[in-house]
Amino acid sequence: MSYRFNLNETSYHGSGAIKEIATEAKGRHFKKAFVCSDPDLIKFNVTKKVLDVLDEAGLDYEIYSDIKANPTIENVQHGVEAFKKSGADYIIAIGGGSSMDTAKAIGIIIANPEFEDVRSLEGTAATQNPCVPIIAVPTTAGTAAEVTINYVITDVQKKRKFVCVDPHDMPIVAVVDPDMMSSMPRGLTAATGMDALTHAIEGYTTKGAWEMSDMFHLKAIEIISRSLRAAVANEKEGREGMALGQYIAGMGFSNVGLGIAHSMAHTLGAVYDTPHGVACAMMLPIVMEFNQETTGEKYREIARAMGVRNVDSMSQEEYRKAAIDAVRKLGQDVGIPETIEAIKEDDLQFLAESAAADACAPGNPREASIDDFKAMFRRIMKH
Repeated sequence: MSYRFNLNETSYHGSGAIKEIATEAKGRHFKKAFVCSDPDLIKFNVTKKVLDVLDEAGLDYEIYSDIKANPTIENVQHGVEAFKKSGADYIIAIGGGSSMDTAKAIGIIIANPEFEDVRSLEGTAATQNPCVPIIAVPTTAGTAAEVTINYVITDVQKKRKFVCVDPHDMPIVAVVDPDMMSSMPRGLTAATGMDALTHAIEGYTTKGAWEMSDMFHLKAIEIISRSLRAAVANEKEGREGMALGQYIAGMGFSNVGLGIAHSMAHTLGAVYDTPHGVACAMMLPIVMEFNQETTGEKYREIARAMGVRNVDSMSQEEYRKAAIDAVRKLGQDVGIPETIEAIKEDDLQFLAESAAADACAPGNPREASIDDFKAMFRRIMKH
């Protein structure tokens, strides 16, 4: 049995790290950047922090901002055309998962034009060439898209999201600067933080987990659990902790996969436009309950990493409950809702079938039937 592990060539961490973008661009002899960033980040001058670094260094760039919160096939197609016209030779992706996922898809198609039909990238597409070089600058502490080989695109026509998994899309440089995350509003901080916790817990319990990924995931659970409440309160220490914790979670799950909390979250996002982190946070404790009988002693270590005391004196039933309760409590403390009003009984069949077909589902430690999915979705319906 062999295990593959993909990570960035280089990553920078800490306050002021964005200055290293100029160092990397010059050191790699890049000529012009195609800057992918969403309209809100441009509007609120978050993107400008990076543009100032480029301006000071005399580096040329062009901005692309046709990016939605759940990026669509059309966003990618427009981006491919804009990149071709720009004369750029590398991409700087600034934002959360949406900007980075769009950038990855654009970069892959430019380098592998035979995949210009965006839908052909679903799953593990057999691309031949590494994507256009990407320098990734996260502005949210959650998706870890800067260190993963995954990206997610929304097919508006078919009301579904599809997951693409490709080592060729890995950004060559990640710049994880907590100062870039300081203007995140409270709700987004909470949602993206719970997404990071979901990455860490699902990555730790997924079928593909092994010792090296476990090391990352347990540390990520620990850092996220102690940092998220403070980050939501916009405390510097909390922001710094979340910037690191979400990246460490990404180092792990990108290489071993996730589970059905993500399958169900992708479906909720595609059908109701539910923010991804909110959907993950709502599903995580429910899925943990569903999976608990197949996880051995892992929930004891999750509970320990989340700060639960005296776990070694607990029975299996007690530490499993303690882990699930700790996750649910963290979600409540940071303001995650527990129901989605839009879900109706008539929607459940489609939701369940979509979740079952999602690329994250096979990694779940326990197989879920259509009826299982329906029962779990039913728990977040407004009654």
